[in-house]
Amino acid sequence: MASIKPLQDRIIVKRFESEEKTASGIFIPDSAKEKPMEGEVIAVGPGRTYDNGNKMELTVKVGDRVLFAKYAGTEIKFDGQDYLIMREDDILGVVTK
Repeated sequence: MASIKPLQDRIIVKRFESEEKTASGIFIPDSAKEKPMEGEVIAVGPGRTYDNGNKMELTVKVGDRVLFAKYAGTEIKFDGQDYLIMREDDILGVVTK
């Protein structure tokens, strides 16, 4: 089975599905849905290595639920699934319960 391993400070995020209907029960057509700005971290890179040799590890980890900017990252399709590859800088926050 193939897998993707992000490099440096990049992470792979699986975007959550958008809502099918509003809170009042109105169904939203596919053409009107907005892409969710929330997802789950699937894989993380080892961190950025600076010119002086120091390594900065990432603060997010696999399984974290994260918020990101609307147009953050690069969309890819891998093994029939849609993912986003982005830098850790594109993450706005980690959702905790």
